[in-house]
Amino acid sequence: MSSPITVQSHLYVDSPPTICVLEIAPHFASLTPKQKLYAHHISHAAYLGTRVCARQCSPESEHICDLILSLHKAVSGDYKKLSSATGVSDENVKYFLEYAAMVLTSCGNYKSFGDAKFIPRIPEEELAKLAEYDADAKASFEKVKEAIYATQPEARNFLGYPDAGHVSTYYPDSPDITKAEIEAVQDFMNENSLLSENTRLRKVSDTEFHLLIASAHANDNKEFTLPDGKKLKLEYGDHAAEMKKIAAACKDASESAENEVQKNMWLEYARSFADGSIEAHKESQKLWVQDQGPVVESNIGFIETYRDPHGVRGEWEGFVAVVNQEQTKKFGELVRRAEEFIKRLPWGIDFEKDTFIKPDFTSLEVLSFAGGSIPAGINIPNYDDIRQNIGFKNVSLANVLNAKAPSEKITFLSGVDLPLYERLRGKAFEVQVGVHELLGHGTGKLLQETSKGVFNFPHDSPPVSPVTGKPISTWYKPGETWGGVFGGVAGSYEECRAECVAMVLGVDKDILSIFGHADEDAEDVFYIEYLQMARAGLLALEMWDPKTSKWGQPHMQARYSILQCFRSAGDGFVSFEHSRPDKSDLVVKIDRTKILSHGVPAVSEYLTKLHVYKSTADVKAGTKLYAEMTTVSEEMKSYRDVVMSMKQPRKMFVQANTVMGEDGTVELREYEATPEGVVKSFADREL
Repeated sequence: MSSPITVQSHLYVDSPPTICVLEIAPHFASLTPKQKLYAHHISHAAYLGTRVCARQCSPESEHICDLILSLHKAVSGDYKKLSSATGVSDENVKYFLEYAAMVLTSCGNYKSFGDAKFIPRIPEEELAKLAEYDADAKASFEKVKEAIYATQPEARNFLGYPDAGHVSTYYPDSPDITKAEIEAVQDFMNENSLLSENTRLRKVSDTEFHLLIASAHANDNKEFTLPDGKKLKLEYGDHAAEMKKIAAACKDASESAENEVQKNMWLEYARSFADGSIEAHKESQKLWVQDQGPVVESNIGFIETYRDPHGVRGEWEGFVAVVNQEQTKKFGELVRRAEEFIKRLPWGIDFEKDTFIKPDFTSLEVLSFAGGSIPAGINIPNYDDIRQNIGFKNVSLANVLNAKAPSEKITFLSGVDLPLYERLRGKAFEVQVGVHELLGHGTGKLLQETSKGVFNFPHDSPPVSPVTGKPISTWYKPGETWGGVFGGVAGSYEECRAECVAMVLGVDKDILSIFGHADEDAEDVFYIEYLQMARAGLLALEMWDPKTSKWGQPHMQARYSILQCFRSAGDGFVSFEHSRPDKSDLVVKIDRTKILSHGVPAVSEYLTKLHVYKSTADVKAGTKLYAEMTTVSEEMKSYRDVVMSMKQPRKMFVQANTVMGEDGTVELREYEATPEGVVKSFADREL
């Protein structure tokens, strides 16, 4: 048997991969025995959701994970045994392991950063031989052997709306569900204050939909009639086996908590996962915001909505980390002076929160981060009402930011810029992440009719838009949320808005001084901030599919948009240079003398529009603007081939595990930065 397909090279998994160890040992060692136990239970709870996350990725993802873990168990991690027993070459076993590592760290066979499918380099017939070694592995392989290698139709190589031919298991067993039907159900849910984060939506027939709610228990199922006469039935018990285990682990965490706030927080988490209650999860987040300055920081649940094409359903994730006290001091000073810096943003008080609630902003060393990907920074919770009325937290993930791959190659920069970039990119990114999370995601007011006839702004004399110069005429209606109104574009749009804030305030000398940069050093740092963003915008073309014109990654779509904004500044502020016909010597340049005169004003104008459209629920103007700014021009299309030919493997992280001994003590178990190390780390978690 041989694979009947010819695969474009970009679909193959990276070989060799770039794997970094997420360094944690000295920070974990600093914890007390009780704190270690607390961290252990949280890590366990987070990783118990791995199967949920895989189930949210694609129909085949969970079975591929089973195939990988079954083979590992069958040979006790000794892959030489597997090679000798099956006759599969060492090279093909290596290819299998590289694929296995990427599947496990992505929680599925679609890239967590890009939402594009990847396939193994090992031929199908050779993988079939490996699967023959173990009955469980063979059974899993039989379920997915076609799906693993399938690359046609091409639309199914991307996650997205089913009616566009893409894949989404947020709408399971519903290949004919349309975007219009999803919108109609969501509009009804918004109007009836039914939240979406822990749900999936199944189309049972042309007249009936089931809203699947993640919970350990099958509660009373309610039924609603939609305005068009169709039925919507609430069906509890999605991911029931996992939710039951997670709820139990949350209760274990509550027993090791350091204070009553933490204890009650974990009991609310347990209630949420047991009963499927988003209200309980919201209660946990209110308590989480109140848990200021913990030594062990964490969060868990259906959090980010990037992978749902409609932008309302959350992907499972959970993390536990140790606070880096020294690094946290910088962020504490940024928080202390936040109100001062917010006033320097290009919109008036009418479009800003009435009161800025100062958040906890900590630098964390991650012990465990379960989910499809690991970010560099986080600003949560994402519930609009909690963010506006109670507050939020920011975290910067220090050991993620500092992870370096020894073989990493920096592309598309000139020889003149490269030394300065290599020296300052980490420092520039630290400033960018800090401003992005605190002053980007942490700012802004949603103008709302909070209940019928009650507004959080002067409705009789509405504020004047700094974009149009006229009083605003749109706002959020009762029950509406930012994500619900802006839908699938919301995630990328908000990342763009936050990145623009970082570009506007990242040049501020007072902010730079907080991070230890002054005078010429400060100017070098903000130059690298802009150069780094321009380069990221060019690299973003990897995440854009020329056949479907679909963007596969919200952050990269945002960065491309900002590159386009830089280019709109004109006067040679941004330029691309190359001398070879194939453009293989392409470099991007920023005129550093024009950052303050051209770059910042251009971003400030763009940011004002993004912000005001978001604040006023002007989805028509906002989506039109964002579509224009993320349209790939013919010139930029011409650069994509060289971007693809020079793309570097994205980092994968191998994470430590915690192990509890019979005496109740918790120890750290670390792994090698190899595909085998990644697979073993997941196998040891007994998923």
